[in-house]
Amino acid sequence: MGTFHSDKGELHGITVVVDTDGDKIWVGRCDTYTDTQIVLLDADVHEEGADGKTKQQFVQQVAQMGHWNRHAHVVIPREQITQVKRLGEVTAEQ
Repeated sequence: MGTFHSDKGELHGITVVVDTDGDKIWVGRCDTYTDTQIVLLDADVHEEGADGKTKQQFVQQVAQMGHWNRHAHVVIPREQITQVKRLGEVTAEQ
């Protein structure tokens, strides 16, 4: 039987997409999601318009091909987060 981490939130261990109120959107494995922050492991980030892609286009690409683990550990404050969803939900929307 595995170890349960009830203090880390229901998304613990799941790859998620975290949209922010700015130009950045993150994709990574959720470690902890609390009232104050989300902690991602093995994450990648995209800024709106970088490489000629919108945030949505970046997420669709990640849903099809995966993401690069450019950041080992990222903490995003809750006040910057506009949406958190499972990457699997994005794949299902295609």
